[in-house]
Amino acid sequence: MRTINVSVVTEAIAEMCVEANHFLSEDMRDALCNAAKEEESPIGRRVLGQLMDNLVIAGEDMIPICQDTGMAVVFAEIGQDVHFEGGLLPDAINEGVRRGYIDGYLRKSVVDDPLERNNTGDNTPAIIHYDIVPGENLKLTLAPKGFGSENMSRIFMLKPADGIEGVKNAIMTAVKDAGPNACPPMVVGVGIGGTFEKCAIMAKKALTRPINEGSDIPYIKEMEEELLEKINNSGIGPGGLGGTKTALAVNIYTYPTHIAGLPVAVNICCHVNRHSVRVL
Repeated sequence: MRTINVSVVTEAIAEMCVEANHFLSEDMRDALCNAAKEEESPIGRRVLGQLMDNLVIAGEDMIPICQDTGMAVVFAEIGQDVHFEGGLLPDAINEGVRRGYIDGYLRKSVVDDPLERNNTGDNTPAIIHYDIVPGENLKLTLAPKGFGSENMSRIFMLKPADGIEGVKNAIMTAVKDAGPNACPPMVVGVGIGGTFEKCAIMAKKALTRPINEGSDIPYIKEMEEELLEKINNSGIGPGGLGGTKTALAVNIYTYPTHIAGLPVAVNICCHVNRHSVRVL
């Protein structure tokens, strides 16, 4: 049994909020750089060049990559042999978000009620997903999710008879309907299987998988590659202004499901696809 004081969690989350909003992960930086080199459209190359310039300015001047610093989504993978002391884990995570967004001068975008809509003033509460895993470590993945792309996400409750072609059509429908509104080049997270809510969480988590790593299921990896090619042939292009780099990756997670269902969730993220990972 290993004991972790929740104050360590708070400190890590606060740092991750600032880090994720100012610096892209290495895989995302490389993908944007490669896209800028490979884009065939002059306007598309110009847009991608501006996005690369924006990344440099954000890092050098400590200005957020995007003005929408998102709603904090946290995936907490908790080792079964971990014991927390000093308070409740969700309270510690939310305190970290509060400190990160206030001390880091990040935009506060969370309202306390979806209809009354009074700003909480500190970007809390976060959306927290917990998994119990083997071991004695705590893995935290923080993903600030902007809502320009979040609003373009979809869930499809398909019939089993729709099969793999139905899944592909659903994903392409979501991407085409999103068009320029998801701030392309986008990353497309997909969850297939489970239940209504399970596929949505998988789609969200799929966005945090390194985009240079394909699925470890061969036919799913083939589908990721096929869909990426189709999306990039859609003509939407960087900024929605036309071109050959509409998406940087399609990441798919799957899960067992019911004999009568085929749930598919598509969670789209804009070109920044921010996330930070710590193992405590």
